[in-house]
This record gives sequence, structure tokens and C-alpha cells, in this order.
Amino acid sequence: MSSIFSRVREDALPEHTHYRDEGCDIYPSCLRCPLPRCRYDEPGGIRALLGAHRDRLIVDLRRQGMGIDELARRFGVSRRTVFRALERARQGERRRGTW
Repeated sequence: MSSIFSRVREDALPEHTHYRDEGCDIYPSCLRCPLPRCRYDEPGGIRALLGAHRDRLIVDLRRQGMGIDELARRFGVSRRTVFRALERARQGERRRGTW
């Protein structure tokens, strides 16, 4: 009896397929994209990825002593958005035990 793999067409295997790296509207090449995760794999898409990046910058600058009003101006968001970003960071640190 032959193995199950002997019946699979050779060109059906992924390693024998030529994929075109066409990227998306954010970056022209998937393989060289600077995003940490694909926008299509991230819940919330590109907006969530960019928001998370902005929030990390807000937290870093706040730790360096930048004021809430200046952070809001710099990122073009409300004071409330700055406070939300800082609170999300605090919650994440508590869950990880680093707070």
C-alpha cells in the first residue's frame, strides 16, 4: 500500500508554489514590512497597531517627565486619550507583575 503523500500532486505543496509579495496599502512588501504584525492578523487592523505604537510612545515620554497637556498636543489627542493610554499601560504592568 502506498503512503498518503504519494497521491498528493507535487505542485500542490506550499514549498513548490511561487507567491508574489504584493504587500498592502500600508507597505509595498509583506516580507520587508516594518509593522510588528500584519495589519490583517491584528484585531482592529492598522488602527489598533498604530494606536498601540502611539500609546507606547506616550508612556515612554511620560516616564521621561513630559506633561499630560504636552503629550496631548504632541500626539493630537485629548487629555483623556493620554490618561487612557497610561492606564492601559499600568493595567498591563500589573498583570505582568512589573508595577
